[in-house]
Amino acid sequence: MSTNQQKNNEEEVDLGSLFIIIGKGFSRFFNFIGSIFKGIFHFFITILIFLKNNFIRIALAGAVGLVVGIFLQVNKPTTFGSELLVEPNFKSSLQLYNNVNYYNDLVKQENTKALSELFEIDSASAASLKNFKIEPLRVDNDRINAYNDLILSVDTLTIKSYEYEDFKASFTDYDYKVHKVTVIAEKNNVFNKLDDVIISSVVNNKYFNRLKELTNENLNRTDSLYRQNLTQIDSLRKVYMQVMIEEAKKQTTGTSIDLGGERRTTKELELFETNRKINFDLKNIAKDKSNKYEVINVISNFQPIGYEIKGVTKNYSFLLSVLGAIVMIAFLLLIKLNKFLDNYKK
Repeated sequence: MSTNQQKNNEEEVDLGSLFIIIGKGFSRFFNFIGSIFKGIFHFFITILIFLKNNFIRIALAGAVGLVVGIFLQVNKPTTFGSELLVEPNFKSSLQLYNNVNYYNDLVKQENTKALSELFEIDSASAASLKNFKIEPLRVDNDRINAYNDLILSVDTLTIKSYEYEDFKASFTDYDYKVHKVTVIAEKNNVFNKLDDVIISSVVNNKYFNRLKELTNENLNRTDSLYRQNLTQIDSLRKVYMQVMIEEAKKQTTGTSIDLGGERRTTKELELFETNRKINFDLKNIAKDKSNKYEVINVISNFQPIGYEIKGVTKNYSFLLSVLGAIVMIAFLLLIKLNKFLDNYKK
């Protein structure tokens, strides 16, 4: 009896110890979470105290930047922008990017003569050009469609070893479908002569022209072949219909078993399905012919009159006032860091 009681007491002691350990674990966990929130709260309070103690210095630095920015903004010439949207074909986007970057290099070098000759504009208009920029319109569907095209063009075993994430990582800016060329100038009426030169610099390339001709020849040949197939299928359907009509006329009023009827019906359905597939392929060919008729498809030309570039992020007074405040904050933090290091040595 005493032995059983002793065992029960030991079990109660073990359970009690277990609950105590679990309780301490929860306590430490919640204390840890609490310390994190306390640390975050202390961090924000420290920032607010720093801003409060140095508000006058930071405000003065921002005011100085504001005054300088207003002065520069008043003397800054008005700039205008215009955009060209294009869809390059036959991997010609890389050539387009190189050409636009070349134009921008001429602007940086202030090579007004070369710009004037290149775009066939007067020297004043060429000198007004301030920036050329090109960037893709990043659409996720472009990556997905490109991956689907890759899947359809290679065998199953190859694509299994090439996941979408790997394809996504290798997808560059040149691989997007639509690209935007932006030109900034000090005159608002110099843009209508730029798009022809930018596009023709790629379109007149012999390599891309040859690719365009071969691609369109293949598409036309395939289109013609499919249309011939449609004509043949229509002829076969007429033959089947004529045979069925003739056999229906020969039937008597008695019971008859047609062992070939099911087969003819199956062939008729196969012809309908083949007809549907060919029409679907013709639709895709027409789409490809429309998209690949030119080396570069122009979605939207430069606007003849550019829009004025405005906005807070383009305003010198705003930018310099913010920059002045940031520089003052960085300077004060460096002073605090220096004092901390001096005291740390002691």
